[in-house]
Amino acid sequence: MELIGRILDGSIPQDLKDALRRADPSGSRVTHDEKVRHLEEVPLLADCTQKQLRSVSDISRVVEVPAGTSLTRAGQPGDEFFVILDGSAAVEKPGKKRAFLKPGDFFGEMSLLDGGPRSVTVRAATPLRVLVIDRKNFQELLREVPELTQRLLVTLSRRIRALESADRA
Repeated sequence: MELIGRILDGSIPQDLKDALRRADPSGSRVTHDEKVRHLEEVPLLADCTQKQLRSVSDISRVVEVPAGTSLTRAGQPGDEFFVILDGSAAVEKPGKKRAFLKPGDFFGEMSLLDGGPRSVTVRAATPLRVLVIDRKNFQELLREVPELTQRLLVTLSRRIRALESADRA
């Protein structure tokens, strides 16, 4: 219901809505093992076991989006996490130089965890193929696999410590 409400109120960009609707639910062009290999590269999931990564892979889906598609919009609510499989995306933030993401890069992890608004706009610079994990399924997985929550907390704690020591340097 939440997704339908967000579509109707316009908080999910229409072009992304279309891409998510057309998503290949079986992910037939990307094997389970390929999904796991991509997820292994995500720092947020760095301390996860292979079993936990397979569980995350189970709730992910592959989505193809055309060039120009807005995947996120700064200030808008966000419930999806993306890992780029093919193509490139432009990251746009007012007052900042445009950056580009390539295969292996990811975005949306903060919204995946807290459901807060997006901090940047990400638009497909080329046709994209992305692995998408939505927040609702991820939250259910965390309830079903509590050890995953522990691993994520350790990883986040390490990242915060690294940022704090970088700020002191």
